[in-house]
Amino acid sequence: MAKIGNRADRLARRLGQLYVGLTLYGVSMALMVEASLGLDPWDVFHQGLSELTGASIGTVVIAVGALVLLLWIPLRQRPGLGTVSNVVVIGLAVDLALALLPTVEALPTRIGFLVAGILLNGMATGLYIGARLGPGPRDGLMTGYVARRPHRSLRLVRTVIELTVLAIGFALGGQVGIGTVAYALAIGPLVHAFIPMFTVPPVPRADPDDLPRPVAEAGTG
Repeated sequence: MAKIGNRADRLARRLGQLYVGLTLYGVSMALMVEASLGLDPWDVFHQGLSELTGASIGTVVIAVGALVLLLWIPLRQRPGLGTVSNVVVIGLAVDLALALLPTVEALPTRIGFLVAGILLNGMATGLYIGARLGPGPRDGLMTGYVARRPHRSLRLVRTVIELTVLAIGFALGGQVGIGTVAYALAIGPLVHAFIPMFTVPPVPRADPDDLPRPVAEAGTG
């Protein structure tokens, strides 16, 4: 009974982490958008598409996430709850945060928004990845491609994809600037620090010696 309770507690923590992390990720995106100092590559792409189509950036995030998820099919990737939630929650959160955040013009305030956005993005990434409920669609696309072609470098694949979406987004009017560079330099160390901090460990398997005698004996066949 204690083991069942332990599993339930961990699942509740994982679900809470997942949705808090995804919501905060959307808020971090909104902070960087309002800073107007440059976005990360995927968000340059999202903002460029938003400028082209007239749709909100959150709507574009959801649409692009869904399309990327379709690319998982030939890679035989299976999305988790976190993957599907990632597609929807981040887009809703960024639009809501943009509606609530003030428009800032003073450079010191914009720099503050940028720094807060990058730090929050790293923490949010640690939260939702640490929940262990499935990667985001974009990360899953990269890891799935490398899994199917193990001779390819994950770092190289990620770099090529992100440079491609960055170039397309910039051509469409997305913001590229000092924030883009700052994000590229900072996000790796931040995620490296936050993921171990927030990873929910799996429930350890029970030792047969700790089980009641009939259960322990039944497991030896």
